[in-house]
Amino acid sequence: MHLDHPDTFPARHSHTGSAPRRSDGSRRALRIGLGGPVGSGKTATVAALCRALRDEMSIAVVTNDIYTREDAEFLLREAVLPAERIKAVETGACPHTAIRDDISANLEAVEELEDTLGSLDLMLVESGGDNLTATFSKGLVDAQIFVIDVAGGDDIPRKGGPGVTTSDLLVVNKTDLAPYVGSDLEGMARDAKAQRGHLPVAFTSLTNEGGVKPVADWVRERLTEWTAGQA
Repeated sequence: MHLDHPDTFPARHSHTGSAPRRSDGSRRALRIGLGGPVGSGKTATVAALCRALRDEMSIAVVTNDIYTREDAEFLLREAVLPAERIKAVETGACPHTAIRDDISANLEAVEELEDTLGSLDLMLVESGGDNLTATFSKGLVDAQIFVIDVAGGDDIPRKGGPGVTTSDLLVVNKTDLAPYVGSDLEGMARDAKAQRGHLPVAFTSLTNEGGVKPVADWVRERLTEWTAGQA
């Protein structure tokens, strides 16, 4: 949506994440994708979500990097989940390719985790760092989170792009840095509202205690809805 059309809002994504049940008839995990620019805090968000939710639900993670396993290795070092619950995909191409255009490697990783671990509640699929056009295929995830940060410029919500305008949750991270980088949080909130309409926005600082709470609460709500819909 452009700012000169304030009464028109983007439609909410209706992700399907493919069939809601596995081949054996059991309910598969809710799949949530996390995308965003390099350095915005995607991996930190995944780590914080795992710490916040691992005692109340069964979680696994798939990470995407172009030529490395760095994000997965970070999660392993932080011991946010047991090693068998974290799987890395090396895309070998632009990150959006593996989450939107050719999702086969990610689907294989997701399905292997569920086959190995059994019943899961939540599957987090983290994209490699990409630009504002990064979105997930509806065949891969059921909902998507897009992470930006205030240090990247307070004009990002105004610039829009599919990640900002249509993600199911927009996370504005590193709010604690706003005074030091000259970012206007109120202006970012207004611009995000203009671009997203009623789609939710969470302003966070993941380095602060409890900073992930609004994101974790949103995930809990999505899982409740998913579980009820597949009962």
